[in-house]
Amino acid sequence: MSSTRARRAAVPIVAVLLAALAGCGGAPTPGGRGEAPEAGPGGHQPIATADADWKGVADALGRPGKLTDGNTVYRVALTRSDLTNVVSQGVTIKPGLSLGGYATFTKYDDTTMLMGDLVVTENELPKVTDALQAHGIEQTALHKHLLEQSPPVWWTHVHGMGDPVQLAQGVRAALDATATPRATPAAPQPPVELDTAGIDNALGRKGTADGGIYKFSIARKDVVTDSGHVVPPGTGVNTGLNFQPVGGGRAAVNGDFAMTAPEVEKVVQALRKGGISVVALHNHSLTDEPRLFYLHFWGVDDGVALAKSLRAAVDATNAQPAR
Repeated sequence: MSSTRARRAAVPIVAVLLAALAGCGGAPTPGGRGEAPEAGPGGHQPIATADADWKGVADALGRPGKLTDGNTVYRVALTRSDLTNVVSQGVTIKPGLSLGGYATFTKYDDTTMLMGDLVVTENELPKVTDALQAHGIEQTALHKHLLEQSPPVWWTHVHGMGDPVQLAQGVRAALDATATPRATPAAPQPPVELDTAGIDNALGRKGTADGGIYKFSIARKDVVTDSGHVVPPGTGVNTGLNFQPVGGGRAAVNGDFAMTAPEVEKVVQALRKGGISVVALHNHSLTDEPRLFYLHFWGVDDGVALAKSLRAAVDATNAQPAR
């Protein structure tokens, strides 16, 4: 074949390859906190559901959940409210600051995705691992959210694809290896003894009071996929900032940043400039795109001062803009 004929034959092949590559990319989305990403070319899209669609999951878990993200994410809270004696650097940790595990279920046209984070004591961890492995549920991370702590607590991220009830049964087996309590009726919100208006102003966002903790959940602008499925922010692919009052307008802050590789060092530098410690740096997923890293942090200081430092770190990521 002549060189001219070879070049002509290669043109359609190149076009097909470019089209395939274009179909693997993501697109920015305006979906903010509590919103699902817009439909795009990133992969299978999440499907809106109703509470009735998840009855089998709730029955298997023995715990009800709530729909979020435009009814595309069924989220079941697995808070370790039984761990009332966890202390880190002299601060007694409220469950809402660091001990809030969860399991989320998202339906697609071809499968259901499980993503979650289980809070387990060191003694419970081996049995939890065995239960997850026996039910085909992946552990995608094992780490800590806190610095020096007593008693030792671990966090393990889980991922699974398949039948939602079978996935829930696997999570239930892991929970049964722990002392994780059942959900309790919502109690009246205690006051958050912080300058929440000042914190809101510093972060450019409105936080939410939850069990005496002041919380922010900040979605990314980019569409995130995992195993070719678009992952809504409510599954945990977002930045979470939690403030626990410790008296005198001071707060302990804990949470995690969702970052791409080029953002990691910028976030670390912003946090350290504000005197906030880096606790852990890891991944939550094995096949996400873009590849996301998560950074857990810890600091104790004036609440508004901490919020200003956290704002600088948030602004170093591709986060949804302040409102």
